Amino acid sequence: MTDVTSAKSARRPHHWRRDLVELAAMFTAVAVADTIAKLIGHTPDGPFLLIASAVALAATATFHTWWARRHSHAPPPDAADAQAPAASRETAGEQTRGTTLWRMRTTVQDTPGSLAALCNALARLDVDILTLQTHPLADGTVDEFLLRAPASLQAPQLTREVAAAGGSGTWTERADAHDLVDTPTRVLGLATRTALDAAELPLALRQLLGRCTIRSRPAVSPTGRATGEMPPVEGVLEETVMHLRDPNGGAIIVERAYLPFTPTEFARARALVELDARLGPRVPRSQDILTLPEGNEISVRRADQDDVDAALAMHERCSARTLEMRYHGPVRDADRYLNHLLSPRFGRTLAVETASGRLVALGHLLWDGDETEVALLVEDDWQRRGIGSQLLERLADMAAEAGCDSVYAVTRSSNTAMVAAMRGLGLPLDYQIEEGTLVVTARLDAAPGRPRSRSERTERTGQGER
Repeated sequence: MTDVTSAKSARRPHHWRRDLVELAAMFTAVAVADTIAKLIGHTPDGPFLLIASAVALAATATFHTWWARRHSHAPPPDAADAQAPAASRETAGEQTRGTTLWRMRTTVQDTPGSLAALCNALARLDVDILTLQTHPLADGTVDEFLLRAPASLQAPQLTREVAAAGGSGTWTERADAHDLVDTPTRVLGLATRTALDAAELPLALRQLLGRCTIRSRPAVSPTGRATGEMPPVEGVLEETVMHLRDPNGGAIIVERAYLPFTPTEFARARALVELDARLGPRVPRSQDILTLPEGNEISVRRADQDDVDAALAMHERCSARTLEMRYHGPVRDADRYLNHLLSPRFGRTLAVETASGRLVALGHLLWDGDETEVALLVEDDWQRRGIGSQLLERLADMAAEAGCDSVYAVTRSSNTAMVAAMRGLGLPLDYQIEEGTLVVTARLDAAPGRPRSRSERTERTGQGER
């Protein structure tokens, strides 16, 4: 239903009393006109008086018609507001564009009127409260706001006014349109992502808890030594650090230096981890078929720890130099890292298979705290066919879809193939070299035109995916 009433339905209802009055007036006018015509018709100036009367009546009728049309077609107040001139709408748009979204969290006393005082202070600053969440604590309540404030309002002024209204420990940061989604909807979306892919759990926790660092600590190191990282099932909350038990063994450590976690946030994080534990290992099984320049077809799919044996067999076929370029250490240690690398808890892995089902290449996207690493291993007989570039492009797109700002690769300075693959991304690159080790960082956030989905990438490259 629209809020604007049409001109037709906005007219006033027609009453029978008005029709009766108009009919009586018409008969009276006819009687008066007949009397005047009889009186004037017997005088010498009668014709001139009749002509003058006709002109006066015509002028009166014209004025009455103009006046009636002007007022009967005027829209009602609501419609007039809805049909405001374009200039007024543009002014309103400029006022809307002159605002900024803020996320703010502050602690207030758990007493009647404390939240009202805070809201009044925001109202005096012409700040609109879009959403509000409360996190009860033992000695107060943490209120989390999403605010729309005038663009001229700066964070220090906002913090001072909130402190004067009784808020303490105030934290603010700029928000964007993604924060406009209400909390239940956002949590359900994160739960869905986690249910579909085990590798999504660290990313879901980061989006749930805001700006934080998430690290996975295995119970056993790649060299087979116990790490002692095994928190209790219920987890541990220590101010700005959460210790959650990893369903795969070990611990998930979440750190946020600037703001303590609330019990509500801890409960939400535990619920996501419990969901992951109940669903068990899972990885999407879709795959892409690519045709290499020489005509051979290969498939690219997600890999997990079920592919350890196939990856070990590929290691046997790789030369010592290829393994050394990939793992930057003794070749005998390469096999120990496969179970760690293929775990979805530490990132995502893409596997390349031939038409016969043999594994010939692996591409890793590894979560490293706040950063993201990419790594490639291509069997010697399948190198220099474009497989590494295809894997790296897909890994970069996956990182962009996960919200990463950059990806980095660690390799030897003599590994020209890896450097060429990084350059092939068409992104700004940063280089750091130390004692023969080269770190190449590609900045994903510096390329606004970069496709964020596989379908967009296929349309741009036309690589024959199907």
